[in-house]
Amino acid sequence: MRVLAISGSLRASSINSALLRAAARLAPPEVQMSLLCGAGELPLFNPDLELLLPSAVVALHARILAADALLIASPEYAHGVTGTVKNILDWLVSFEPFVYKPVAVLNASPRAHHADSALRETLKTMSAVIVEAASVSIPLLGANLTENDMVESQLVSHAISASLSALFQAVVLQQSEQSPTFPVA
Repeated sequence: MRVLAISGSLRASSINSALLRAAARLAPPEVQMSLLCGAGELPLFNPDLELLLPSAVVALHARILAADALLIASPEYAHGVTGTVKNILDWLVSFEPFVYKPVAVLNASPRAHHADSALRETLKTMSAVIVEAASVSIPLLGANLTENDMVESQLVSHAISASLSALFQAVVLQQSEQSPTFPVA
């Protein structure tokens, strides 16, 4: 299974980006994770550009198309999702391969429930499949944990592993439901 991890933060020392990098390190062999880079290079969404997409958007679309599932972790800014996440999702609104894409939402701060709710509402509106069993809050805010600390923390690594396992199971189920069935002779 190919998972594209999307951080809602452009900050170099982002706890959300560190969480996604830790998830990539903890992923089982059947899960290939890659982190979306260059989110800050995406132009602001402009529907007038949809006829001739900027190269950064074409690259984003290719990454989404290649992924079996998405893993999103984002901070909360002013009780909402970050501009980074909103811009990424805006560029995916009319991108058909995003529809019914399994998505897990990781929340690094249990207090960030406004952004978590807003992100889920946007994803539902866009017809993504939110995998609830894989969408978890991991209390990292203020813990000053590094990527290595997260991998080594039994609590954090267990939560990440459980999330990835649930996401994997959801993708397998979705793919089996889309596969044609043949009569057994």
